Amino acid sequence: MKVIFEDTNLEELIRTGHNHKYKKYARDKKFLRALLDLYETLEAVDFAEELKMYSRYKYEPLKYGLSGKYSLRIMPKRVERLIVVEKEDGSVIIILELDETHYGNKH
Repeated sequence: MKVIFEDTNLEELIRTGHNHKYKKYARDKKFLRALLDLYETLEAVDFAEELKMYSRYKYEPLKYGLSGKYSLRIMPKRVERLIVVEKEDGSVIIILELDETHYGNKH
């Protein structure tokens, strides 16, 4: 599937492992590896619907103010999620942001 980044800082983190905005994640090697695995999975599938086969990512539509967007869990037992939007019948996914407030973690 074609993957497009709206957040260039997140793209830099995934592609290089370094970014000033996301420096706390760049230091967390397990998280960074999980994020890279998720990105590689996104590139490997043909359509977003196939992500439902990977239960570890808990691909789900969001509600309320985020209606029309989807979340992907990066690591088990962590609140961080990638927020994405599907385009062109699910054959293109746009990565909007890395969300740290998912499920009420409002720190």
